[in-house]
Amino acid sequence: MKKHLIAFIVLVACLLLVTNDTLAQSNYFNLRQLNVDVYFNEDGSAKIIYVFAFDNDLGASPIEFVDVAFPPFVSINQSNISADVNGTPVSYVSVSEYQGTGEGVAIALGSQAIPPGGTGIVRTTLDNVRGLLFIDSEDDTYASAEFSPAYFDSSIVKGTTDITLSFHLPPGVQPEEPRWHDSPSGWVSQPETSMDEQGRVTYTWKNTQASADRKYIFGASFPAKYIPSGIVRKPDVSQSLGITTAALTSFGFVGCFIVFFSIIIVLAIRSTTQRKLQYLPPKITIEGHGIKRGLTAVEAAILLEQPLDKVLTMILFGTIKKEAARVTKKDPLEIEVSSTLPEGLQPYETQFLEAFKAPISSRQRELREMIIDLVKSVASKMKGFSRKETIIYYRDIVDRAWAQVEAAETPEVKSGKFDEVLEWTMLDKDYEGRTRDVLGPGPIFVPTWWPRFDPSFGRTIASGPSVPAPSGGGLTMPTLPGSAFAGSIVTGVQNFSRNVVGSLTDFTSSVTNKTNPVPVSTSRTWSGGGRSGGGCACACACAGCACACAGGGR
Repeated sequence: MKKHLIAFIVLVACLLLVTNDTLAQSNYFNLRQLNVDVYFNEDGSAKIIYVFAFDNDLGASPIEFVDVAFPPFVSINQSNISADVNGTPVSYVSVSEYQGTGEGVAIALGSQAIPPGGTGIVRTTLDNVRGLLFIDSEDDTYASAEFSPAYFDSSIVKGTTDITLSFHLPPGVQPEEPRWHDSPSGWVSQPETSMDEQGRVTYTWKNTQASADRKYIFGASFPAKYIPSGIVRKPDVSQSLGITTAALTSFGFVGCFIVFFSIIIVLAIRSTTQRKLQYLPPKITIEGHGIKRGLTAVEAAILLEQPLDKVLTMILFGTIKKEAARVTKKDPLEIEVSSTLPEGLQPYETQFLEAFKAPISSRQRELREMIIDLVKSVASKMKGFSRKETIIYYRDIVDRAWAQVEAAETPEVKSGKFDEVLEWTMLDKDYEGRTRDVLGPGPIFVPTWWPRFDPSFGRTIASGPSVPAPSGGGLTMPTLPGSAFAGSIVTGVQNFSRNVVGSLTDFTSSVTNKTNPVPVSTSRTWSGGGRSGGGCACACACAGCACACAGGGR
């Protein structure tokens, strides 16, 4: 019996070693070769062709997607992006499904996915790319561009890569006119100069022992007279500071880097603050097919990433209109939950009411959990549907809701329509201004549920006039100026920020940390399902340039 137990333990240990070894290798691939051709056209646009030669590891997951990134300042239409795998055209190209750093496009390999132990040649073409050319910082009669090809996280790529990158300068540029920028470390000091089949001057950098996990930046400048005037822009650094390129250059080497890193810090702070408000999880941005209909106004607000204080106010209105709650005090906001809840409440409405039944000390935490569950629910409902098409669909609903209110010819009808579509109109970014414009100074009939939202309303109108109700029958309905009505709703949103959630940025950040956490690494890392990551970051420093970069297979 003892011998059998020892043998069993040894067998399990061996299996664990084999499993661990397999898992350790499952994230590896080799980018055997990378060829990049950048064609600068005479109209100022560019055509970029990537050719990736992947060798997938035997123990790895299939490579099902290839991400190709481009700088945020370029302009490119998705219809100008094409790809093929081993010569077979790829039919699915999506900007929305891109999961790399910054902006880019995802190429779905589909049936041509590169299997474990397999190889594949992925060719991607970006045509009519605009915004790559900047005024050269050393000569404002020259156009300048810098480009960084694909690189990958060192934890998922192995071996060396044969990298060839070629700049094809605009037609007409003479061999003695352009100039190359300093080559990156590890490369020959000067690119090979030649003429391509179209008679263009070509700079070609090549390194058969390059590292696929390093960022290499290549650059060149040529006379701006070979492209239309107005195409070449000032460098971003000088634009941000509002000074000329010549003045920036005069600061010298040290001053330039001080300016550059100061801008990096400012942009990083701005990016961090903005990201705190982006609470949707990454998976909700994956592009599917078709429109997801049937979302409530609150769920649509989550899809549109509306400010969370507005989302909470919409939920409050929903519970009040359903007679599930009423406001007993507006400042600070206190809500009395009905002893018997009506049927038909949404799960998030029930959680909302439970949060206000809880002690004040735990209310914010419970509201945060409610929002987190709501975000996850919307993400789940969006699976398989196109986020882009769905957003357009619900924005159209908002426009049509406003159109119904605007088309009403009498205050009675306008009041009824506005009450009916209130939550949808709140999805308008300029809700306050548009409400004041549409409702105007004239009277609006107050909805029957309004006193449950504004506990002081009955007192403020006690001595005021009343107006016959639209339905007749001898009943009267109070009115308010439309602008005052709009202001009350906006005040409700502000009350949530000030009295319930505190700092909106901090509250949203606490949600974002759960639903859309910051990646552990700034570069793309391996995620399941056959995804291998790439990352890039543009760094132009002093030279007037445009950086471009590519993601990788995943």
